[in-house]
Amino acid sequence: MAVKAVLFDLDNTLVDFMQMKKRSSEAAIRAMVDAGLEMDEKRALSMLFQMYEEHGIEDQKIFEKFLKKAIGRMDYRILANGVAAYRRVKSGHLVPYPHVRDTLIKLKGRGMLLGIVSDAPRMQAWLRLAEMSLTEFFDVVVALEDTGQAKPSKLPFNQAIESLRLKPEEILFVGDNPERDIKGAKGVGMLTALAAYGQIFRGEAKADHILKDIKDLVKIVKA
Repeated sequence: MAVKAVLFDLDNTLVDFMQMKKRSSEAAIRAMVDAGLEMDEKRALSMLFQMYEEHGIEDQKIFEKFLKKAIGRMDYRILANGVAAYRRVKSGHLVPYPHVRDTLIKLKGRGMLLGIVSDAPRMQAWLRLAEMSLTEFFDVVVALEDTGQAKPSKLPFNQAIESLRLKPEEILFVGDNPERDIKGAKGVGMLTALAAYGQIFRGEAKADHILKDIKDLVKIVKA
């Protein structure tokens, strides 16, 4: 059966999210130390990423929680400097992987419906797409609030299927995480492609296709 739609994970599939997070967080820690945080930068960065693991990489209050843990109180001068530095660096590093825009243009040119299924909060997902100037490409965006369930739950994938009004086997899902993206998409009957160029996490789930570059999608869809 011909592929009629391509769905994408967002972070580490379209955008190198972890690289952006690392650079932005490093800048935030340096700024907070310069503003009076009495803590070694390396130790502070390690503590911050441990808190990301504990509270989630999307936690919007992470720097407030970090300061309360690091110094036992809230210092808004230190907090403001950290947040401002984070935002400055984030805007410069939030860019799509090579060939993303060209690939999306070619897929649209072949009449493909395109969508996003992300565990990010809705506003954060849309902001990332807007900052990369990619919003116009996507017919469907399913974010965390839409189902309240993160991948590999079937709910976000089924929400996308319903919105596209297609059969699961007519949809190719592209993601970097085998246990969240590939396992979840295969669980509802979609074809799958692993974004190996952005892969951080390993897993047992096997994709139908392996992408060394996102532009390989065009050949897969043609086939």
